[in-house]
Amino acid sequence: MDDRQVRRAIAGDQQIRPTDAEFWKRARVVIPSAKQTITIRLDADLLEWLRKEKGYQTRINSVLRTFMDASLTGRRA
Repeated sequence: MDDRQVRRAIAGDQQIRPTDAEFWKRARVVIPSAKQTITIRLDADLLEWLRKEKGYQTRINSVLRTFMDASLTGRRA
């Protein structure tokens, strides 16, 4: 995408909220905690599917985090 296409896409996205100087006054840098190395056993076909694209470990983490968040939200309801 060129700059014009990016700007058009941003302008058309209803979820994007512009930031102003006040936003940046309150903004803070957050460094994520370090990840831990583990060993996990997965079904061979699942692992093959996950490894088809780069960043499969990040996707595994994302899926598990989404499940965790949904579980925690469900408990509070």
